Amino acid sequence: MHLSELIKTIKERREALQVTQEGLAELSGVGLRTLKQFESGKGNPTLSTLHKISDVLGMEICLKIKNVTHTK
Repeated sequence: MHLSELIKTIKERREALQVTQEGLAELSGVGLRTLKQFESGKGNPTLSTLHKISDVLGMEICLKIKNVTHTK
């Protein structure tokens, strides 16, 4: 999943739960400005920030690491 898809999914979940950005910021301990930047696609959240947000929304974020082989 790309970051833009993740942002969309989190925003849709927040709205489905009828949680405002202000409410999510307060419940997650993530700054409102950080949350607004994230949802607008302008922020670059840390894994810790994503974990805090997803935890409040009842979501789980799984990190997939891909092995990429480079050839010379």
